[in-house]
Amino acid sequence: MSENTNAFTMAQAQFDKVADQLNLSQDIRDMLRWPLKQFTVRIPVRMDDGTLRVFTGFRVQHNDVRGPNKGGIRFAAGETIDTVNALAMWMTWKTAVADIPLGGGKGGVDVDPSTLSDGEKERLVRGYIRALWKELGPRIDVPAPDVGTNAQMMGWMMDEFSAIVGQYTPGVITGKPLGGGGSEGRTEATGFGVCINIREAMKHLGINPKETKAVLQGFGNVGQYVAIGYPLYVGGKVICVSCWDREDRKSYTFTKEDGIDAMFLKSITDQYGTIDKEKAKAAGYLIEDGNAWLSKDVDVVIPAALEGQITGETVHQIHANVKMIAEAANGPTTPDADKVIAERGIFLVPDFLCNAGGVTVSYMEGVQNDQNFYWSREDVLEKLDHKMSQAFASVLGMALDKKVCMRDAAYMVAIDKVVKAMKLRGWI
Repeated sequence: MSENTNAFTMAQAQFDKVADQLNLSQDIRDMLRWPLKQFTVRIPVRMDDGTLRVFTGFRVQHNDVRGPNKGGIRFAAGETIDTVNALAMWMTWKTAVADIPLGGGKGGVDVDPSTLSDGEKERLVRGYIRALWKELGPRIDVPAPDVGTNAQMMGWMMDEFSAIVGQYTPGVITGKPLGGGGSEGRTEATGFGVCINIREAMKHLGINPKETKAVLQGFGNVGQYVAIGYPLYVGGKVICVSCWDREDRKSYTFTKEDGIDAMFLKSITDQYGTIDKEKAKAAGYLIEDGNAWLSKDVDVVIPAALEGQITGETVHQIHANVKMIAEAANGPTTPDADKVIAERGIFLVPDFLCNAGGVTVSYMEGVQNDQNFYWSREDVLEKLDHKMSQAFASVLGMALDKKVCMRDAAYMVAIDKVVKAMKLRGWI
């Protein structure tokens, strides 16, 4: 990532802009611009061939004034403390805007998980927990899956923590497998939450959702369930998906003008979000350059991959007919691009509102773990719909009241809740 799209610099710039609008005092800014705790660990792992590799891992706890730190663990090549800092900061705002009693944290390991066997992955995630277990716990910091990690890896992490502390502790990790302390509805929660936000935004904009077309960047867990949920929650169709091909080391766009078949594409996608090109082509999909998704003539653009994808340069590729950008990814739009989007009048649903469905159901998973009583999928998704609709309404209300964009409004809602909690607890 180039310097001008450094994730943490971007997160701080977004915060600074709203801090100025809110006239926050310098002491509050100093508390919130930086994480309260950062950890960097070295994790030795015996590989299948007998060699020893040492991996670098991170955990950042941005702010826990409203509850235990909460946030996923990424396994990604080139992962840095700056990226984890930014994601932890965004998690603080995400849990606040969703109005769930948690703080903000994030973790990561600098590794390409596709290069590891299942046994090597298990040894690495258990090593990560051994290195950091004293800083984790249901009332301290609760990790979850993110890019490059999955439910099985969360199950291993929970098992390692439980073994170390000497008691079954399912609430230390969320996003676990069903049958291993996981919650119904957690797998699809982030993607479905994105669709709920899009549905609510269309009500506000007066758009007929059934006539809408959308494009999607990214086809990992989030992207897959956005594609599955779009016709269910919104009523329109997704016409193309762009995703990374891990063998070719480049991205491709898969297009079908009459609408993609999300379940079919999911069935030919590997665990790292790479769609099988030959099977897709045989099924009638047009395969284009990886950047083609951004310039499609559609109503909704949904970035669901990594941060820094819509920049001051690429934003000009967005088609003139686009009415909405829904940020399913964390930090996909840079501040330079935000200015152009606002000038063009494109309605933007910001990341930590748009993709808060995952952490919302993670919170529900923790509640179920505490109760040792588990809800049905229908109950979970009904609660998710209610929470996401409420969160969208609160941000929209702030945007209309203060006459600001949705991103600034989301920050205002979140920062207000965090600052109030800090005052109530005597932190400031």
